[in-house]
Amino acid sequence: MKYLLDTVAWLWSIYSVERLGDEARSTLENGGEEIYLSAATSWEVSIKMGLGKLHLPGTPAHIVPAYMAKQGLLPLPVTHRHAVKVYDLPAHHSDPFDRILIAQAMVEEMTVLTADRVFTKYPIDVMWCGK
Repeated sequence: MKYLLDTVAWLWSIYSVERLGDEARSTLENGGEEIYLSAATSWEVSIKMGLGKLHLPGTPAHIVPAYMAKQGLLPLPVTHRHAVKVYDLPAHHSDPFDRILIAQAMVEEMTVLTADRVFTKYPIDVMWCGK
């Protein structure tokens, strides 16, 4: 099975692992699954850090690849197929970062690890990450 981490779930997996539910934590720690981190997450983290809305111990250029390697996460680039799929999404959510993650999950047939209930309104598989 292929999984796609949403940004909040990824940040929790690094800095607040106690916020993750047992199934999500087990999936992330198992090491036997294909777990991807989207370039959209790097983009979101970079923007939020630049605006002062997110504080991490280092720059995105250092933090993202270091934790991807530490966690064994696979990179998922944003492609044109992903970007144009956003057009087909119902307007349940206005967050552009989440919408591209949803489109990527649809195109790549991935299960999204998330703690955002809005994701469940879309025709994708979701693994709930909250407690």
